[in-house]
Amino acid sequence: MIERRQIVDLAKRGEAGVLVTLVRAEGSSYRRPGARLLTQAAALSGESYAGTISGGCLESEVVKKATWKVRSGPVVEQYSTLFDDTAEIPYGLGCGGVVDLLFEASGTPEFDALLRALEASLHGTASTVITWLPNALPESPSPFARAILSPTGVVVFTSPGISAAEIRTALAPQPLNGDSSPHTFVEHLEPPQRLIVLGAGDDARPLVSMAALLGWSVLVADGRAQLARPERFPEAQQVIALPPGQTAALELTSSDAVVLMTHSYEQDRDWLAAVLPVAPKYFGVLGARHRSSLLVAEAAAISGLPLTTCCERIFAPVGLDLGGDGPEAIALAVVSEAHARCMGRLGASLRLSAADVSAQIQRGGGPSRYPQARCGFDTAVSVEAAG
Repeated sequence: MIERRQIVDLAKRGEAGVLVTLVRAEGSSYRRPGARLLTQAAALSGESYAGTISGGCLESEVVKKATWKVRSGPVVEQYSTLFDDTAEIPYGLGCGGVVDLLFEASGTPEFDALLRALEASLHGTASTVITWLPNALPESPSPFARAILSPTGVVVFTSPGISAAEIRTALAPQPLNGDSSPHTFVEHLEPPQRLIVLGAGDDARPLVSMAALLGWSVLVADGRAQLARPERFPEAQQVIALPPGQTAALELTSSDAVVLMTHSYEQDRDWLAAVLPVAPKYFGVLGARHRSSLLVAEAAAISGLPLTTCCERIFAPVGLDLGGDGPEAIALAVVSEAHARCMGRLGASLRLSAADVSAQIQRGGGPSRYPQARCGFDTAVSVEAAG
């Protein structure tokens, strides 16, 4: 999500060059479809950009050739990240997959409409974007086009010549690869995760910074005006001085993540009682077990909710058990737990076991499929080969 902010900022400065979007991935890929990179127009170094479309192996070459690739209009290029030691390929990525990248120049109606949708999503407005991918296949030529729909399905932009029937067809479920057919790329631009930090003490600052690195939209609130100052939290979208319990001003929803850390027992109790009925997706409460137990017991009585329900809706003590000490370590533990919860994960380790190693090698082959000397990028093949 952070790349979306970076891309929008670069475009708003009038420095947009070529937008590169990962529209399809097969096998192992560092980024998923929807990842984007925007080159900086007329960059002195030739390699200035915002966003990423790989783990760092593709960016340099893609940025270097982006302007040349769109000389005749938008184009899809396929990059193989596999390595075959019998093929005449100068380099391989070593990631073990294949990615399709859409290159399109800035300044077109389609580009401008997409940038408006990206910016709107950062302010809380979702949209659905349909992109008809360009190709030059003789049997089924496909021009580049785009349509953008509001959350209610209203078409807010469409390229000339796109009919309502074509939009319905593009949105119909595809049996093989989910949202997109081989000739369309459908994505749902959701707003960034919203994090409400109740408490503006010094230990809230690294928490806000780490959440901002994820591209989250962060709001900080505290009843103490001397702490709730925007200059103390430059990465936050909003910092407000607010009496505890005033949830209406926060416009809380069940999709939000909330961390309660005022260090004031009275403020924590009042905020806890006010937020519990909303049942945020993640609700972390900072403090020792005994203190948190007292808070939950009082908040349950105030809110009228059963104690069992209150305990099910909070994470206390807050944060994953990562070890460490100090505000930064605590912030890392809290953001990790909140991120896992909001992504529907448990935060478990994905480490390999000996059995995994044997199974992967047996299924995927030996090291000859990966480059031995360096991490580079494979030669792009035409969209015809992408099929």
